[in-house]
Amino acid sequence: MKNEILDFDMAALQKQSKLPTQFLWPYEDLVHTQDELREPVVNLEGFFRGDKEGTRNAAELIRTACLNHGIFQVINHGVDKDLIHDAYEHMDAFFKLPVGKKLSARREPGTLCGYSGAHAHRYSSKLPWKETLSFTYNHGSNFHVLNYFTSVLGNEFQETGLVYEKYCKAMENLCLVVMELLAISLGIEGLHYRKFFEDGCSLMRYNYYPPCKEFGLTFGTGPHCDPTSITILHQDQVGGLEVFANNKWKAVRPRSDAFVINIGGTFTALSNGRYKSCLHRAVVNKEKVRRSLVFFVCPKEDKVVRPPQDLIDREGPRKYPDFTWSDLLEFTQKHYRADVTTLQSFIHWFLPAKHDQN
Repeated sequence: MKNEILDFDMAALQKQSKLPTQFLWPYEDLVHTQDELREPVVNLEGFFRGDKEGTRNAAELIRTACLNHGIFQVINHGVDKDLIHDAYEHMDAFFKLPVGKKLSARREPGTLCGYSGAHAHRYSSKLPWKETLSFTYNHGSNFHVLNYFTSVLGNEFQETGLVYEKYCKAMENLCLVVMELLAISLGIEGLHYRKFFEDGCSLMRYNYYPPCKEFGLTFGTGPHCDPTSITILHQDQVGGLEVFANNKWKAVRPRSDAFVINIGGTFTALSNGRYKSCLHRAVVNKEKVRRSLVFFVCPKEDKVVRPPQDLIDREGPRKYPDFTWSDLLEFTQKHYRADVTTLQSFIHWFLPAKHDQN
């Protein structure tokens, strides 16, 4: 049956006196916090200068964060602030379009690209109070993003496509820097992960969280761990990102000059379980729109996910079997809704399926 809320109009929903039941979350999930996370802020300036001590310090901060809760922020990252501003401007313009125009780019079930209102194309309960626009980005590509926008939304979105193409390229460059620092922090060959992701196919997502009068009953994004490798996020100054650390939900203070980096399930496997996948969520605001730019770093779909041998030799036996990103992607898109145990649930699903194929 078609979900009644599939073609919803968020502006109309905001005028309703009560929150539709599809958006209500269980009481036990709705624990709110006033605490702030003291996550490391990693200065990349020394790395870009080729300064060994600055690089070592950055890697050590990353190591501490990834062993604890799996999240840190980076500053002096080399991404032009005007490009970030332009990305937000074009995002705002898209989400202010009439519902019918946005739905012309609708994301279909089982696919990654397109517009979604509250992920209602996939789910019928515990819906997130947000709209999203998602598209893939092939590392090293030229005009892949531009062609997507002009083919789906028309030539009037050429400038939007060019801005997003440029933004994705900046995210690719930043992700390779972070991958190098992650390798250094784990004590393995510095270019190992960088090489692994050079030909990746990542996912860009724009999140738009409208105000919600009953903000205490729903989420912008529910508690989950990303199945991807790392996530590079820029949040606006409204705030709303929260991380579960030391058995408490804690807010991540927005910084206009920083990107938030969090570890996902695929990198947990690539580090042989050494680095923790970050459990996080997003709350909504009663009065203000909240926006975020999210780049999910993914390897090429047929790449085999396995930790480097020298890490296994040093740290002990394998914690996860070999799998490909396409295996995990299929699981999260067709069989499972990402939550606090995404990677573990995938392994329980994957091993019998792999045995049956053999």
